[in-house]
Amino acid sequence: MPILTPARRRGVEWLDIDRDPVLQRRSHRDIALANRLFGGVHAVQAELAPWLRQSGPAATLLDVGTGTGDIPERLRKLAASDRISLQVYGLDGRLELVKATRERPVAGVCGDALALPFAAGAFDFVICSQVLHHFAFEGAHQLVREMHRVARRRVVIADLRRSWVAAAGLWLVSFPLGFHKVSRHDGVVSILRGFEGSELRDLVRNAVGVVPEVRRRMGWRVTASWTP
Repeated sequence: MPILTPARRRGVEWLDIDRDPVLQRRSHRDIALANRLFGGVHAVQAELAPWLRQSGPAATLLDVGTGTGDIPERLRKLAASDRISLQVYGLDGRLELVKATRERPVAGVCGDALALPFAAGAFDFVICSQVLHHFAFEGAHQLVREMHRVARRRVVIADLRRSWVAAAGLWLVSFPLGFHKVSRHDGVVSILRGFEGSELRDLVRNAVGVVPEVRRRMGWRVTASWTP
């Protein structure tokens, strides 16, 4: 393992414990800003854009663990620039965040990522961004299986690559950007929960028997995508 890549660790993210709706909304505004500035949006867009262009005039997309829906809304606008009508749905287990998705607008659904409340093949595209690292071994495999089950055309997982440089960088820039202390703490923990490309590839292969296309992305991101 490279010297700048720490061993993967679980840690505890405060937002996973504290369900205060005001804190949830505040911290997810920081997450949305980090997604725009540090590659979270770009990673998903770069992976999905070629498939969107081949989708025809209309398609559907589900974002699992959507938070406030910032990424599916960006994808909807990207599709619209190519004259594609992309109907976007965002699933999250926290009702206060599902309500926030409707401001974008994204069709918010409150549900369990490990038992998606949709029929097999319900969506053309199924994505998740910075969600997989929240789950331990069996939960991560179950999430991948559920995404695979409800997708018709493409599944995209985007997550963080572990790095001491990325962890230190996020900590430092969080102060001038005005991040809440919870966002600062959880961001560092998230990075240390992240994946090397080979780890993400093996996880998907073990879960659904498919070898995904894995790519490193700018901003210490990694993507895995495959056709179900």
